[in-house]
Amino acid sequence: MPGENLTRVEAQERAALVSVHRYDVTLDLTTGPELFASTTTVRFAAAAGASTFIDAITRTVHSVTLNGVALDPAVVSDGIRIQLGDLAAENELTVVADAVYTNTGEGLHRFVDPVDNEVYLYSQFEVPDSRRMFAVFEQPNLKATFAFTVTAPSAWQVVSNSTTPEPTDAGNGNATWAFAPTHTISSYITALVAGPYAVVRSELTSSDGRIIPLGIFSRRSLSEYLDADYIVEKTTQGFAYFEEKFGFPYPFDKYDQLFVPEFNAGAMENAGAVTFTETYIFRSKVTDAIKERRVVTILHELAHMWFGDLVTMTWWNDLWLNESFAEWASTIATAEATEWHEAWTTFAVMEKSWAYKQDQLPSTHPVVATIRDLDDVQVNFDGITYAKGGSVLKQLAAWVGIDAFFAGVGSYFQKHQWGNTELRDLLVELEASSGRDLTEWAQLWLETAGVNTLRPEIAVDAEGTITSFAVLQTAAADYPTIRPHRLAIGFYNLDASSRLVRTDRFELDVDGTRTDVAELVGRARPDLVLLNDDDLTYAKVRLDEASQVVALEHLAAIESPLARAIVWGSVWDSTRDAETSAHDFVRLVLGNVATETESTTLRTVVGQLVLTASSYVAKAHRTAVVTEVSDSLWALAEGAAAGSDAQFQFVKFFASVAKTDQQLAHIAGLRSGTETLPELTIDTDLSWELLIALVAGGQAAAADIDAALANDNTATGAQSAALARAAIPTAEAKLAAWSSLIDVDTAATTIVRTTAAGFLRVNDPALLAPFAAKYFDMLQSVWAARSFSIGEKLVIGLYPSPLNNQALADATRTWLDANAEPAALRRLVVENLAGVERSLAVQARDAQ
Repeated sequence: MPGENLTRVEAQERAALVSVHRYDVTLDLTTGPELFASTTTVRFAAAAGASTFIDAITRTVHSVTLNGVALDPAVVSDGIRIQLGDLAAENELTVVADAVYTNTGEGLHRFVDPVDNEVYLYSQFEVPDSRRMFAVFEQPNLKATFAFTVTAPSAWQVVSNSTTPEPTDAGNGNATWAFAPTHTISSYITALVAGPYAVVRSELTSSDGRIIPLGIFSRRSLSEYLDADYIVEKTTQGFAYFEEKFGFPYPFDKYDQLFVPEFNAGAMENAGAVTFTETYIFRSKVTDAIKERRVVTILHELAHMWFGDLVTMTWWNDLWLNESFAEWASTIATAEATEWHEAWTTFAVMEKSWAYKQDQLPSTHPVVATIRDLDDVQVNFDGITYAKGGSVLKQLAAWVGIDAFFAGVGSYFQKHQWGNTELRDLLVELEASSGRDLTEWAQLWLETAGVNTLRPEIAVDAEGTITSFAVLQTAAADYPTIRPHRLAIGFYNLDASSRLVRTDRFELDVDGTRTDVAELVGRARPDLVLLNDDDLTYAKVRLDEASQVVALEHLAAIESPLARAIVWGSVWDSTRDAETSAHDFVRLVLGNVATETESTTLRTVVGQLVLTASSYVAKAHRTAVVTEVSDSLWALAEGAAAGSDAQFQFVKFFASVAKTDQQLAHIAGLRSGTETLPELTIDTDLSWELLIALVAGGQAAAADIDAALANDNTATGAQSAALARAAIPTAEAKLAAWSSLIDVDTAATTIVRTTAAGFLRVNDPALLAPFAAKYFDMLQSVWAARSFSIGEKLVIGLYPSPLNNQALADATRTWLDANAEPAALRRLVVENLAGVERSLAVQARDAQ
């Protein structure tokens, strides 16, 4: 919508004119299910005589008063912006408006719990959505204090960034909470959460002696599943770690963590009031990978209290630094301060594989991205911003030394507290603490796109002694940057018990297209040479021929989980690059995955196995390979330790790919209880997964879905039912799913996501062929009409990628040729196309 997409130029112009002091925001949440009343008074300085605008996405603006003068809302407001002219040196603006609740996870989200019909509200403002709740200069470098006054039902909990005050009676069963002003913060990290939330309270002592109150909040109907004590324990460990390493005490007055319904992300770092997806409340068994990921997410958001909230980027081109720092900091804290000591293995196998994939898309971009407007920001919550950036920070910490890195970060917090910064401000402190000039390093690593590939070149004599050793570095033709790397080379040998163990490690700087390593000449060649041992740098790694043979034969015997992850990743990259055949990758996984100890590695690698079988194997062999993979996953589940994480994961993946009558019979037997695996419990969520498999396989129908929903009439049950209905393998069911998303615009964000997932769940991709033309026909109109969150889910989630054929690729190119704008929509479609094109290339390699 015109005016909704703030540009960087507009933000720079406004920041040059305006300095904001304070917001006083009064909200009435008792006015009905659609609208709430919002009154904003903002005090700000400006260039005398200047004109600018304030952001306010509203249903109705009732009045606008600037410096005591009433302005005509019909003249100055278009429902998105309010124009302000003839400003004074000091100004007071009051806007009285009605704003709209959403169900998209943008602005103030309203949810009704199907279990008890209770209403729950929460805000989600990153990137540009505080303007959906109150009038605001919506950009990160116009910081101010915020004082919220909220009227709501007196039985509710009401939480914001400041400590919750004692409410006063407002009559009719309502109360009013008048919050003290916040610290000076950006608008996107303000928060309001309100409803009959259950709460568990605790506290901790900060490094400066303050008592920090803690609150853990959840919906009442989920509170029995909330393991609040564990969450408090991880939070306390994170506080101690970050306060010590940053040399700066926690900057806010309290720390609430709130698990909220229908969240459209993983979590959000609102200052002192972090919100999380409810999927982190475990009502059924989850994998150890998910348990670990929750800890990383908890510490990710906690790290943001310093990096992002205390010190905030000037503009969204440095979003990466916020998110990358939190990714890096949460991983090192998880590894060093909690029981999840293999967090860097998880990072290597999950985050870095995401980063490598994103960095090889046509839409790749430098870590420091060009952000022209808010649409650019929205699509850059991606694998570059999070995972590559976090990987590059890990490399930077290795480059300058970990102690110097933490010292520089601490100085950065001290110098810039409560302010706004750019990348250079951090680099200055790291240069001072380390003594290294980072100008060229930053240019090569942060201002250019693409991933390098590192290969060893080894010569040995007849006795097996190394006569020369070099590290070769290449870059993609489109992104030819050669970068400096601080990395380790590991030597691994088979021991007497046939374990592959590290016997030597060498750390060095690698630069240029060839780096000779004289230190290794004269040493006995080991069984396995592993570049980037300990995963210090960001690069794709290839094994030399002899090491590849050993690694493929003995991958499961590699003692180090991180070293195994690097080898897994190397072979996966080689498969995606059509250097290794898809068949070989399938055999590698099936031959080695049974003994993998790391849950995230198992989850990621088996996910890659399923993708390879269904999309990368040559079409002539695909049915046979998918059947083999499915049968093997069942056999792995049968052979796994009773009640183990591996058993649970193999069953879940088996359910996702089961197709034959015999495979579906196993699924039906597990769900009905006529077939069992030792200590495997078919709980509510696993039962849904099994039912969805039966539905997709034509072995269960709508009546079975209705019965399951009647037994699980919850928000999660509704999401599973939506997925199941969309997975019914008939043309009519697919059309109904499509129509529920495209022809109407009422579904909540979680229902959109699950319905789209069910729509693409097909055993026979031909079911989706009629929707290819429909997909391209709807793109422009849906993108224009829907919010960004919903539009993105539809563009990605309804792309008929299971067709995976040349016709889909050609149709996608035709649409791109005819649609030059909008850039954010084109980027999503370009990425969809890239997935199909890569599949076709890997299929061609496999066919050889």
